[in-house]
Amino acid sequence: MKTVLFVCVGNSGRSQMAEAFFNQAAGDKARAMSAGTKPASAVDPQIVQVMREVGIDISAARPKPLTMEMLDRADRVVTMGCGTEGVCPASFVETEDWQLEDPKGKSLEEVRRIRDEIKARVTRLLEKS
Repeated sequence: MKTVLFVCVGNSGRSQMAEAFFNQAAGDKARAMSAGTKPASAVDPQIVQVMREVGIDISAARPKPLTMEMLDRADRVVTMGCGTEGVCPASFVETEDWQLEDPKGKSLEEVRRIRDEIKARVTRLLEKS
């Protein structure tokens, strides 16, 4: 696994956290990108805050639209639970869905719980590769 693409609807929360955790943990062994099927205008400020709490600054990150080029470059695609909205794309690369709750509109404590779950899943993904 060289490149992982994390996809959610807005690319303003779950996929941004997963990308940041993955890139920090993988170093130069692998790379992550993230995108959204309907990208928001900015990363959710609560997401920026909870990531700062664990020493990762994603304040410069911006939501990006999912493109075919991204899918073509990815060795694995991980959707973040957006299958329930019916807007995640099918692709020809290995894909899994993490069925994660959307942090949008949640309390800070709930966002922290989702963040910690994402970190644990990213760690397991890297251990398997």
